[in-house]
Order: sequence, then C-alpha cells, then structure tokens
Amino acid sequence: MKYRRLNKALPTVIILFMVFGCTSLEEEVLDESLTGTGQAEVVSGSIAPVYGLLRNVWMHTINFGLQEVASDEAILPYRGGTDWYDGGKFIAVHQHLMTPSNGLVKDAWTNITLCISRAILAMERLRPESEKGNAKAQDALYEMTAMKAYLNMLALDNWGLVFMKENRDETSVILRGQEAIDYIEAELLSVVDVINNDKGPGRFTQDAVKALLARLYLNAAVYRDPYGTPDFKQEDMDKVIAYTSDIIEGAHSLSAEYFDLFSDDNHNNPELIFALDQRGVLETEHSRWAYWPISGDLIPRPEFPDTRGTDAVAATSDFYQTWVDAYGNVDPAEADARFFKENTIVPDDLKDLSGVNPQNDSNHYYCVEAEKFEIDRGILRGVIWGPRKDGNGNILTCNDGVRIYPVIKTKDGDANQVYVDHTLKVDFTDQGSLHNTGYRFSKYQFSHTATNCCYYSSVDLVLIRLGEIYLMRAEAKLRKGDNAGALADVNTLRTSRSARPDQTPEALSSIDLDVLFRESGFELYWEGLRRNYQIRFGKYEDSWTGKTDTNVNKRLFPIPQQAIDGASGEEGFLVQNQGY
Repeated sequence: MKYRRLNKALPTVIILFMVFGCTSLEEEVLDESLTGTGQAEVVSGSIAPVYGLLRNVWMHTINFGLQEVASDEAILPYRGGTDWYDGGKFIAVHQHLMTPSNGLVKDAWTNITLCISRAILAMERLRPESEKGNAKAQDALYEMTAMKAYLNMLALDNWGLVFMKENRDETSVILRGQEAIDYIEAELLSVVDVINNDKGPGRFTQDAVKALLARLYLNAAVYRDPYGTPDFKQEDMDKVIAYTSDIIEGAHSLSAEYFDLFSDDNHNNPELIFALDQRGVLETEHSRWAYWPISGDLIPRPEFPDTRGTDAVAATSDFYQTWVDAYGNVDPAEADARFFKENTIVPDDLKDLSGVNPQNDSNHYYCVEAEKFEIDRGILRGVIWGPRKDGNGNILTCNDGVRIYPVIKTKDGDANQVYVDHTLKVDFTDQGSLHNTGYRFSKYQFSHTATNCCYYSSVDLVLIRLGEIYLMRAEAKLRKGDNAGALADVNTLRTSRSARPDQTPEALSSIDLDVLFRESGFELYWEGLRRNYQIRFGKYEDSWTGKTDTNVNKRLFPIPQQAIDGASGEEGFLVQNQGY
C-alpha cells in the first residue's frame, strides 16, 4: 500500500494556513444540547465550530453552487452583462472548462479542508474527556469521526482524494481509489454501532452514519475508477440494501407534503436524517438556497421589505424537458406535487393580463396579510406576483394587508417597463442571459424569521433524508436485477407525496436505469446531488444547455493551484488531477 505523505512542516500550508487566513474562526453555539457549563462546555465548544463551518461548506457560492452549476440541472449566465460574472467561474464550471485557478473550486476546497481540520481539532479535545468517562464527550467523539468521514467523502466526490489524519502533529496521508474507500469505510464502521440515535437531524446519528455507508458503497464503483465505466459489485449493492433497509424500517417516515421538507419548522420533520441546523437565532443561519435563484424584483416576505431574490441560477431547459418527457401532454404542475405548489392564489378576474401593463395596473392587485403571503414553490415559470413598493421604498398596503401585483422587471435597462416573465430559454447569449430568463427553483421557503435575503433563517438545509434512502435502495436493487423491488421502492416514494391528492404522482408501471435517473431528478433537485447522480449513471459527458465538453477527466475538479503551490516543497505529494 503506497501512501502520499505530507511533510510535517507543510500541514498548515495545505489544509490550515492557506484557509485560516481568510476564514473567521469565531465559534458559534448551535442548538441540540450544545450549551452548558463545566464538562458539557468542552463538548459544545469542540463540536459547534465544526457544525457551524459545515454551513459555510454548503453555501450557495461554495460547494452547493459547485455541485449544482456543474450539472445539467442549473445554469448561471452573466446576467444582463452586469451581474454574476464573478470572473467567469460559474460559466466555466457549467461548461466543464474549469481550471486550477477557478474560484468556485478553490472556495470549496478551502472550506472542506478547513472543516476537516476543525473536526480533527475537536477530536483531540474530546478524547481526554472521553477517556475520563464523560459519556457526552464520547458520543461527540463519534460524531466528529462521522463528520470527518463525511467531509472526506465530499473531497473524494470533488477531487478523487481523501486526507487521512488523526492528530494535528501527525503527517497527513493522501489516499485515492480503493484505499480512500477503505479508510472512509473503516471510520464509519467504527462508530455505526455505538453512536446514539437520539438527537435531531442537526447532529450525526446512527441513521446518518448508515446513510453515509450506503452512499459510499453505492458510489464505490466510481471512486475506484473515476474515469472509467463503473463496475458495480454485487457485494456493494447488498450493503446498500442492508443499510437503507435498516433506515427505512426505523423511526423516519416520508412527508406527505413534499415542500414541508424545505420550510420553516422542517427541523422536526420525520423524513430528515441529517441537515444543517437552523433555528433563526444566528446571523449565519442563511436563506441563500432560497434567494439565489429568485428574481431580484420579488419581495418574498412583505413584512420584511428588504427580503429579495438575486436573479442568479436558473433551471436549464434540458432539466425542465425531463419533466415534460415524463408527463407528456399533462402539465407537470398538475401531474407531480414535487414540481409545483401554488401559494400565490391570484383571483380569476385578475389572471388575464391582456392589455395590462405596469403603466396602467395601479388597481390590478389583490390583498393578503403580510405574514400570510407565500411565493409559489417548486419550479417557477412565466409572470410572477408579489408585493410592490412605492417611490419611497414602502410596501403598498390595503385594508387587508399588502397589495399583490404582477412583479415589475427593473433590470436590463428596459425602455418600457414590463413584468418579470421567466422564460424556458436561458443560455449564455445576450438574450438568453437577461435577468428574467430561465425557470427558477423555489424549493426552499423564505423563512418567516429571515429579516432580509440571507440571515436568521429557521429552515434547516437538508443534506440527507428518507426520500434519498428509498432511491438508493431502488438503485441497488435495480443494479442487482431486482426490477420489481426497485419499482416498488420508487412507487412508494412517488405516491407518498399525497397532501395534495390531485397532484400526487401516479405509480410507474415499469422501471429501468434511465427512468430511475429521471426520478432521482424529480425527487432530489436543488439538493446538491445531481452531479453525483449524473456521474454514477453515465450522464455527465452528455451535452446540455451551454455545455458540450465530453472529457471524462472533468468528472473530477482540478486541485486548486494554490494548494499545489503550497505543497511544492514535498515533491509528488499533491499531484494535479488527470487532464488539468
């Protein structure tokens, strides 16, 4: 077994020094019993910074954006030639033309490696307390072991490597392929039978560890040979089925209302297995997964006039077409409760906008209480409705609350004002990159505790949930030839979304890998998983809006040049990924 070791003089360069200089280390205390005095404070003070930084890892412009924009699900053009260019990093990632200097890739590397470092530090602090018999410290140590394995899985997904390191004074070891799988597997197996299962989704539990093991075995074929055709071993699929079955037979249950999974108070939703804990009490509890795709002219929470979207990411027309292909002549909004939920109920006599425009629509509104207004959820298409401000920036009101109008488009220098009209066409051309282009993801609710676009959200950001567990078990069964078992799992998932019976997806009559891949997109869109699924299902070299590159080397991102340069004193330690 041949490992690449990091010289003891270099760890701070590669994992710590490079990133600590630009990242705040201020610790934040989370909920879930992470407060207290005496020995309890050793636990909270050790693990809170790790969980806190994980929220940064999954920031919209860090690892979440990297996963979404690299896939066929989302696209982020240079909006109107004024917004969201950011050095071209989003365009390059979407086109699979990224280089080792790409800022999006670098920021993901920085935050993931820093979070690994924090987890190692937390483990060092917890071990002495655990050895003294502190049960809470012992369980927290199990959590940090799982956290380190999880973060290394993110690194393995992104760059095809993991960092094996147990203490700060040890040398790091770079592992790839089967060695990386074995290391992560050993870490997770060391805690899966002993970690508690009595915490909320904001902490690692036994079910979360089982879910990570299932993910590991399902992706093992890709991890072993990231550039080849995956060879899914039957013994790996058996383990996926075993761990997912344990979870499915346990305490979690599927949510009848799909969008409850992504709304205020979702922390207590029994479908959630692991999530970024957000209770609306910390400034870092953010709404950025909600605001990133939404029109910058929409005010989603009228009681907080500063809330807004930002006109960034849109759904590609290719991803939307998968819904059309599945449901044919039936609008997917009518056929599938996961595609759309109407919350902005426009009266029938106002829906027809023929002859109506921003110049003559002063009385073309309806009223609703500010706190009860909700924007539509799912995939937003066409003209959108929302609150409007007067010339002084005040929300227009009426006797029953606030006025809801068609939203006026203020970007792109339109000579005559028009309404925001989200179009199917979105691309990197001048017309395709205007601020209104592209259907928008509105999966996450704008929290009722978030006073502006970004902070104090009470919506947990979902990282693992039961819906994914059903899909993983279905995939493992299908790869073993059990089509009936796979179909049963997928249909259980589809028909569970029954809160709006007219939109409950009908059971499928048959299934194959292409149908299962399509179904994974319907269930898991806007959750940062699409790239992973595309690679595993052999779809990542396909062409889609704005992307024609077919190079298999792009399945892995480049190691940032900053990290390569930092390791230059140890020849051969940090080798650039193939093709960069």
